[in-house]
Amino acid sequence: MLYREAGQFSLRYADDRRFFRLRQARLGQAALLVFAFVGMPLLGNDYWFSAILIPFLVLSLAGLGLNLLTGYAGQLSLGSAAFMAVGAFAAYNFELRVAGLPLLASLLLGGLVAALVAALVAIIFGLPSLRIKGFYLLVSTLAAQFFVQWALTRFSWFSNDSASGVISAPPLMVAGHDLSSPAGRYLLTLAVVSALFWLGANLARSELGRNWMAVRDMDTAAAVIGIPLLKTKLLAFAISGFLLGIAGSLWAFTYLGTVEPHGFDLNRSFQILFIIIIGGLGSILGNFLGAAFIVLFPILLSNLAALLPAGLIDAGQVENLQKIVFGTLIIVFLIKEPEGLARLWQRFRERARRWPLRY
Repeated sequence: MLYREAGQFSLRYADDRRFFRLRQARLGQAALLVFAFVGMPLLGNDYWFSAILIPFLVLSLAGLGLNLLTGYAGQLSLGSAAFMAVGAFAAYNFELRVAGLPLLASLLLGGLVAALVAALVAIIFGLPSLRIKGFYLLVSTLAAQFFVQWALTRFSWFSNDSASGVISAPPLMVAGHDLSSPAGRYLLTLAVVSALFWLGANLARSELGRNWMAVRDMDTAAAVIGIPLLKTKLLAFAISGFLLGIAGSLWAFTYLGTVEPHGFDLNRSFQILFIIIIGGLGSILGNFLGAAFIVLFPILLSNLAALLPAGLIDAGQVENLQKIVFGTLIIVFLIKEPEGLARLWQRFRERARRWPLRY
């Protein structure tokens, strides 16, 4: 068999709680990390780093932030881009106004400010989540999306009195090393995303993660067995905001270089929502799969359109065609495979465990 479990036993409770229980999975994860940190900088080029890998990693982290809130805690939200904007502008102001502050500290503080704003939003707009659910809660989070974007545009202090409201990335210096090159920005993004995914995976498997899933499945029963609903939901909003805030900082600093408040509009929130729908709600791996689909699929469609005979499809219609195909695929996923690409991977892994046996 390709993926055997025979002979691998959990002798301690800590062994049974490991994220990767099988030796093959641990070795595969280690090999993947070695390739990502060592092999990819040697083999990749500037286009791969700047146009594919960095946005893929940042969107994966943003998907994780929303997935903890929606996929695990069951709290629908369309304010993801607002928390990304808060994190980006907060990190920019910390780096600008606090002399000598390390870049990583600015990213961390930006995430904490986004977490605080997310908690305040949960108190102001999310307190009704104790009474309203589903799409009613989804609509209530739109208030945060529009308010944050308006505040960042209205008050020029956030952008250092820039007339256009655009902020620029500070020098990407970490421990005296300049990471401004495409490979350096990729390594910085990869290191931050890897650490936060490790944190998110452990949170999902912790007592807090189990409380989130209990509230998601039936909050009335969760309250009966003693789970504090308000505290659990507020922590979900805060931790989601923290991860989204750092994702917004990376989006502005390591990917775009410059960004304005309108760069974190409602379309960005929908993009992150589509990532967790396509990848799989309540799945850590699904965030990577959904982000890969979001980043790579438009490139694939563009290359396929270039192979068609000239004049068959107007160049101005390619983007509209992408949106049509993309929307159709989302509908297909919701109908045929609501658990997303992560479920397809799980099925493949189960078949690999039994191969070459049929049953």
